[in-house]
Amino acid sequence: MTGVMRSYGAFLAVPVLAALIDPRLGLVLVLWAAAWALNVWLSRRSAKAARAAVPVVFGLTILALWEATVRLYAVPGVILPPPTAIGARIATSLPILWEDFVQTFIKGALSGYAMGALAAFAVALLVDRYDFLRRGLLPVGNFMAALPIIGTAPILVMWFGFDWQSKAAVVVVMVFFPILVNTVEGLRSADRMQRDLMHTYAASHWQSLIFLRLPAAMPFIFNGLKIATTLALIGAIVAEFFGSPIRGMGFRISTSVGQLALDMVWAEITVAALAGSAFYGAVALIERRVTFWHPSMWR
Repeated sequence: MTGVMRSYGAFLAVPVLAALIDPRLGLVLVLWAAAWALNVWLSRRSAKAARAAVPVVFGLTILALWEATVRLYAVPGVILPPPTAIGARIATSLPILWEDFVQTFIKGALSGYAMGALAAFAVALLVDRYDFLRRGLLPVGNFMAALPIIGTAPILVMWFGFDWQSKAAVVVVMVFFPILVNTVEGLRSADRMQRDLMHTYAASHWQSLIFLRLPAAMPFIFNGLKIATTLALIGAIVAEFFGSPIRGMGFRISTSVGQLALDMVWAEITVAALAGSAFYGAVALIERRVTFWHPSMWR
């Protein structure tokens, strides 16, 4: 107990020394130290509610430190607006943010994600069935996945127009190959002994696929789907930089930067971050329901 108290004493000595040099820095560090101690205390509790509060406290701490630093050091809003200014901008721009969200996330990202995932799954079944496709298609897929989005997005915008269809096409290209590679590897992950057992039971290719290899591949498939959630939103936003109607997250960010309206830029970033996190969380929740039997779900 004495050792713990000594370590906390040394830990708290840092903000005190900083306060002697710069009172503003000392205040920021005191806030950080208090939040750190609270998080340590919560993480050691056995109650689920206390442990679940750790990321909430951490996020609020980041916002509080951000607000305090910007206010205390009088950082100009064109460089970094405080969270309160961003929140006020969100509150006053809800119709615009909603219109941009529908255009970019629902029409562009979600539609492209669904089409890319379905296409990747269908091609993965063909690749699994015909080995020459695996040896011929996957190297091409690795090559296509390495192409920079800033090079492919303008081409696809010229091909499919300036509306959401071109953004969905960019998303399809971005999510197709990660899902394809993960699905193909998952279908090959079934144990050799299990495959031999299905062969002993005279199971057909499709019976073995449905009852053995497809369930075994689910952790791999969902790994690809989770990776693709972030790629889909990034692809849709970046594609809007190269041509878009007068709405969309990427369009709003690019025009607001030119107008030095950094609070609007951060408002769009906040909406995109919340949408991307919710999208990832929804896929992870479905994964937990589907792959409840997998050891990774037992913690």
